Amino acid sequence: MPDFVKAAITKASGLKRQTAHYASNAFDRVFRTASLVQAGQTPFETLFSDGLVSLRYYPPLDEDFIELDDMVLTVERQTHRTPVVIIPPLAVNMLIYDLFPQRSLVRFLRAKGFEVYLIDWGVPTRAHSHYNLHTYVAELLPSYLNRVREHSGEQELTLHGWSLGGMFTLFYSALSQDQHVRNAIVLGSPIDSHASGILGLLNQRMADVAEFVRTRTGFRIHNVKPHWFHTPGWANTIGFKLTNPVASAMGYWELVVRLGDREFVTSHATTSAFLDRMVAYPGGIIQDTVVRVWIDNQLSRGEIQIGEDIARLENVNANLLAIAGSEDTLVTPDAANRVMDHVSSEDKTFRVVPGGHMGILAGSKAPKESWLELAEWLAERSD
Repeated sequence: MPDFVKAAITKASGLKRQTAHYASNAFDRVFRTASLVQAGQTPFETLFSDGLVSLRYYPPLDEDFIELDDMVLTVERQTHRTPVVIIPPLAVNMLIYDLFPQRSLVRFLRAKGFEVYLIDWGVPTRAHSHYNLHTYVAELLPSYLNRVREHSGEQELTLHGWSLGGMFTLFYSALSQDQHVRNAIVLGSPIDSHASGILGLLNQRMADVAEFVRTRTGFRIHNVKPHWFHTPGWANTIGFKLTNPVASAMGYWELVVRLGDREFVTSHATTSAFLDRMVAYPGGIIQDTVVRVWIDNQLSRGEIQIGEDIARLENVNANLLAIAGSEDTLVTPDAANRVMDHVSSEDKTFRVVPGGHMGILAGSKAPKESWLELAEWLAERSD
């Protein structure tokens, strides 16, 4: 058989195998996505649930070493005295805290010798539309923190909050004046929402319109039943993606281009499992957030109305680590940095790290750029 014929047959055979490989990856990504998802693999115990909100506890790891992207960490067997309680924002599912085995915040914290708890806010329905800031900050959060204290046997706690979870952390500390919150870690939380880049300018225009409407008509958003503001999960998914539509579109384009890369396809499916499964916002939270955080920008003055009460950030005196993302378009460093002006903490640190709103918590750069420093900062303040 001539050499050119053999070469043609070999090339055709290789092309056939490559086509089959692409087709297999495409089929799995579209029809068998669950088989690709790597998120949510760290075991946990559910200590309590009221049917909506539940409390998780992550027990010690069985392995002696864990991989953290391109690093290997020794699992520390001696635990720090102060437990870490993760307070998530609303709208997200909990996969973000355990996104990949090699990029799992809960697994990392356990490996670093911290007792780890997580409050899962669950999936609100329209029956929960009346839930507002007071519900979460003054009712649910104190109850679940008490359960952490009962289970751990420790009164002092570290609270870790990302985005709205960071705001919950500050609001709770300010409103309750809980002196047993030893450390507060706040990531991507807006304190001056009018200083947040383009979104901040939009908030300023909203404030101008709101003031005009209030003056001329007396209309208040809180006069409307919260049921009408209930935002379903699919709307939150679209809204989050629209904050960076180019990146969202390029993500799917890159999937097409790299369809032959099984590892990339798996990574894309795992990330999408988080982004595409956002949950609802209760209407009461929407009302409170739009009016008090976005329009009235109350936090820029160091306080915020929670129900009938006023939470003042000057009451926050826990050791504070505040982190902002250099590419975060939702909460810019300028919007997040104002927390330093208002809290009474003697030990307070503000850091800007690479990444966007999601990236500062669970992006590919997060382990090296923020997790290791976070663990070192926390270890010095947890015994």
